[in-house]
Amino acid sequence: MATRRSILAGGVGGALLPAIAKAQDLAPASIVPLWPGRAPGSEGVTVQQRSVPRSATSGPEDVAFYGVTRPTLGIVRPAQPNGHALLLIPGGSYERVASAPNGGELARVLARRGFLVGTLIYRLPYDGWAAGPDAPLQDAQRAFRLLAREAGPGAKTGVIGFSAGGHLAGSLASRFAEASYTPLDSLDRNPARPAFAGMFFPVVTMTSPNAHAPSRRNLIGGNPTPERIARWSLEQNVPADMPPTFLTVAADDRVVPAENSLMMFTALRARKVPSALHVFDAGGHGFGKPGDPAGPGRFWPDLFGDWLQRQKLD
Repeated sequence: MATRRSILAGGVGGALLPAIAKAQDLAPASIVPLWPGRAPGSEGVTVQQRSVPRSATSGPEDVAFYGVTRPTLGIVRPAQPNGHALLLIPGGSYERVASAPNGGELARVLARRGFLVGTLIYRLPYDGWAAGPDAPLQDAQRAFRLLAREAGPGAKTGVIGFSAGGHLAGSLASRFAEASYTPLDSLDRNPARPAFAGMFFPVVTMTSPNAHAPSRRNLIGGNPTPERIARWSLEQNVPADMPPTFLTVAADDRVVPAENSLMMFTALRARKVPSALHVFDAGGHGFGKPGDPAGPGRFWPDLFGDWLQRQKLD
């Protein structure tokens, strides 16, 4: 069982640069299929999975997945475990998943801080899956169970998500008790409640005027009913037993309005869920890469680590 002192010693709240020096200690990621066979509700799916570079100058890990039919969990193991595991959920407006299967440098930075990291490449809601908007949640619940089993007894397994991945992380943290798919094996009898959650410049609400229009369209359609808007607006569905939640955003985010994070923090406070919110004055959207010398990437790992080591986790 990790204690406050052992967490700090493992690097959760420590400085970033010493952690980076341990890069050579990390083994290559293991890419694990989520489902034994085809994913649930695939009968009407005709899309072909593909990955493409995100720009003309992208390196081999700077890719985005479209038409995901083979969701995976990319596991990076730390050399010096701190007793915590992170299910890392990338963004992409629910149109694509903007991450390499191994989580790239972000996953490695977190692993150097002692976290067992599992990066989720998840299915997209508009690709014909029988579950529709719940297809990503099915993957998140299954991936969480896989990662928690990998972490082992006594470890605290949480979830962090970025942009639309923040919405999916929030969905997992608030809807963990729902049976989003028919159990396939003994793994699916395990609980899916994260011990903690982190939401970074997240999509939260489906309500106007603060909804991120592309994410809303891709998740619940171009002309959703009020009932669908309410169901997938996280701030309207916070349970009293939602795990402790950390939020951060930049005030100058021109992609997903910062009001999304403010709305979620207000809802968490109303339900007395332990929570924290950090609003940077500048940083724009997508500042999640630690080590960025010009933005909040310099700070959020330490802020998150400081917050995490003070939580009383179930």
